[in-house]
Amino acid sequence: MDPVTIGIWGIVCLLLILFFFNIPVGFAMAIVGFGGFSLVVSPHAALASVSTELWHIFSSYGLAVIPFFIFMGNICFHAGVSERIYRTAHAWFGHVRGGIAMATIMACAGFASICGSNAATAATMSSVALPEMQRLGYDRGLSSGCVASGATLGVVIPPSVVLIVIGLYTGESIAKLFFASVVPGLLLSLLLMLTVWVICLLRPEWGPAGPRCSLKARIRSLPGSIEMVILFCLVMSGLYLGWFTPTEAGAAGSFFAVIISVLGGGLSFAGFRCALEDTVKTSAMIIMIVAGAVMFGKFMTITRIPFEAAAYVAGLSVPRECILGLMLLIFIIGGAIMDALGLLMIMIPIFFPVASGLGYDLIWFSILITIITTLGAITPPVGINTFIVAGTAGDIPLEIVFRGVIYFLPAFVFCIVFLMLFPSLACYLPSILR
Repeated sequence: MDPVTIGIWGIVCLLLILFFFNIPVGFAMAIVGFGGFSLVVSPHAALASVSTELWHIFSSYGLAVIPFFIFMGNICFHAGVSERIYRTAHAWFGHVRGGIAMATIMACAGFASICGSNAATAATMSSVALPEMQRLGYDRGLSSGCVASGATLGVVIPPSVVLIVIGLYTGESIAKLFFASVVPGLLLSLLLMLTVWVICLLRPEWGPAGPRCSLKARIRSLPGSIEMVILFCLVMSGLYLGWFTPTEAGAAGSFFAVIISVLGGGLSFAGFRCALEDTVKTSAMIIMIVAGAVMFGKFMTITRIPFEAAAYVAGLSVPRECILGLMLLIFIIGGAIMDALGLLMIMIPIFFPVASGLGYDLIWFSILITIITTLGAITPPVGINTFIVAGTAGDIPLEIVFRGVIYFLPAFVFCIVFLMLFPSLACYLPSILR
């Protein structure tokens, strides 16, 4: 059996293992990568490669960036930063029709900028925003849909754990990936808010206006968002000015998150301990995914599937836009049936050489596929954000959450289209990075 055929069977076996045996994606990729490498070369070579790669991964200084940023987000989560961000947005926009839903999306964007996690943003904003929207008589589909959709901003707006993993896996600059995602993240936030405005324009009863806060109350609410502004500016300006490497930026952000949270009185010892425990659990999971992905990537390389795919695509007499569209369709379908990070780790070694061969900027391509696979967090059958929102709300059935999410899907489509038509939305900021 030739290496390409073995590689194809490896991909099929990997998907079967993930779907039918419910093995964590990191372990599944490691099993298939080791087994495939053994078949193509030899078991002895596979063992040597695995030991070398695992030592290289787990002793890597750059990998420390993952737990640092996760810890920063967990500290802010347990210190109640998300609630204060929501109260600020509520005070300024809650009096307009659909304003509470818009404030929820703004709070999701703000919390995402210091958290970087879909699930954490969904869980937090569900408990904070849904009761208020239900109290004001918001449509349950609109309220739950805006929380689930807004929570996806955690993967797009920096510091995104997904972008960190992509950078570590592909060798692309994490700092450039962060800056490349700023404008698309803000654009997606605005499109989600515009969706709320259009819905409430057509169905006014779905988003009744809340009470108007006085100017004094609005100004008093502003200090509640200072933590988010300080942390975001610290990380991004430090990266831009060259003060920090990404790992040092994560460490500095974590340190100041602890200091700010303790001085603000929002972080208890129990919350600090929970933040540490959550960081260890999440970091271990992600690092195992990275390790498994590297082993699977070595297997893909030895089978030459990425190079064969790139050569085949280069020989097709069709516009490169058609090939890009086909790749994006695969990401959309794959994101709907499996975890976004796992899908990216499987597809990157196959599609990145193809995108590079077609002449696409890989930073831009990384942001594009990140936004597309993010859709998997709100579309069935996986839709982790929808399950979190339904579980947190308690009295909102899952089918209503999915119905609400449908209203927001055009915002993602428009964001993707804008990004394809105007690549500078993602490419300009990285181009001026020092």
